[in-house]
Amino acid sequence: MAYTRMTAAEAAALIKNGENLALSGFTPSGTAKAVTKELAKIAVAEHEAGREFKVGLFTGASTGQSTDGDLANAMAIKYRAPYTTNPDFRKHVNMGEIAYNDIHLSQMAQELRYGFMGQVDWAILEVCDIEEGETTCKAYLTSAGGISPTAARLAKHVILELNSFHSAGAKYLHDVYELQDPPLRQPVPITGVSDRIGTPYVEIDASKIVGVVECHIPDEARAFKDLDPVTTQIGMNVAEFLVADMKRGIIPQSFLPLQSGVGSTANAILAALSQDKNVPDFNIFTEVLQDAVVDMMLEGRVKEASACSLTVTNDSLMKVYDNIDYFKNHLTLRQSEISNSPELIRRLGVIAINTALECDIYGNANSTHISGVKMMNGIGGSGDFERNAYISIFTCPSVAKGGMISSIVPMVSHHDHTEHDVNVIVTEQGVADLRGKSPMQRAQCIIENCAHPDYRQLLWDYLKLSSGGHTKHCLSAAFAMHDTLARKGDMKLTDFAEYVK
Repeated sequence: MAYTRMTAAEAAALIKNGENLALSGFTPSGTAKAVTKELAKIAVAEHEAGREFKVGLFTGASTGQSTDGDLANAMAIKYRAPYTTNPDFRKHVNMGEIAYNDIHLSQMAQELRYGFMGQVDWAILEVCDIEEGETTCKAYLTSAGGISPTAARLAKHVILELNSFHSAGAKYLHDVYELQDPPLRQPVPITGVSDRIGTPYVEIDASKIVGVVECHIPDEARAFKDLDPVTTQIGMNVAEFLVADMKRGIIPQSFLPLQSGVGSTANAILAALSQDKNVPDFNIFTEVLQDAVVDMMLEGRVKEASACSLTVTNDSLMKVYDNIDYFKNHLTLRQSEISNSPELIRRLGVIAINTALECDIYGNANSTHISGVKMMNGIGGSGDFERNAYISIFTCPSVAKGGMISSIVPMVSHHDHTEHDVNVIVTEQGVADLRGKSPMQRAQCIIENCAHPDYRQLLWDYLKLSSGGHTKHCLSAAFAMHDTLARKGDMKLTDFAEYVK
């Protein structure tokens, strides 16, 4: 059976105002982008004609400019979940123009299945190959797992973007597996990083497939900043901490799987671990695989890797495709509800390392909102990993904006991760090991080891000003540093006691 071929514009024209779209991909990797770009053009034309045109977007994680960016600029998004990093989308969210629901990535597919977000009208999946059958279609994904099988199963209609930019060899990387819903859910039968339990394809009811859009569009990959002295020092601090834990028997001598977030700090940490001869070759169990890991796998430093997406530059992506015979035996791409599964993170003993915008003196972390108000990025998978990790680590530079902002504050301005879920905080200043410590012991440890010298005395002053109790706070001054930043552009207030007066 040959499915109907159509242009991206023809496919986009089938989508109506108010309908909900579920997309493949996870980060810009593997995201459908040909149809959404055309959909943005339709929205602009409809708005110019005085007609309403907005759609709901369900994704695995963030997308790229052709989806989040173009649709946001076209005022075409009525609702969006879960995670995003696009600057244009962020601007419109912070202007209150998009109903944005920031949820844990492990929960996205199941919340769609539970019906929490309404019906799925369209699934648009990017694929590298298709086996066209009379009753079922085998669709092979590209560079990410995301929520694709759930999207395809729930959707009324399916559009496949057959993107020749991706090698057909990408099919060998995938392990497609969808969880059952309660009360029928069974344990996920994975006990090792490289275990495969599903199929290499998404199986789709052929009657749903409206058309196939053939395209050749690179992943909208983004390169991260080069390492600098601060990120390099953070990486070294993390590596030294983990080596010390291994030497004293906290971490097994064979080491444990690592999860690392996205960005230059994550790359610095992995680089430091790779260069430390005391760290044995190790495995990765994570949501996103970055450029550094691709090279470490080819060098044999990383033995096995499991992820949801290849969040890499296109040069690194081609490196994977050019060495597909190696990577198909050492790399597995999964759905987000598997890659981020709390069950698996805890079973495998994953060491989780993620980035915070700010941490407070008791170990609570804010990873999403600037000054508690403006969305930076969503929570992503950090909550999935940190709450269930063998060791949960948050990293951040001790200061930002040339020293005008302290990343260590009396109380976080937005609460993503509680003190109960944070074991360790690392800045370029040092490491605060919070395990086994009371609130006051944590405060002393964080101020002494992680705060920048320019803010250390100020934080000690706050602690002295705070009233008694199990967790000391001066509520009238808890956000004094944030308030001073908003009023004067710098967190360095003169005196907490004077501020309270």
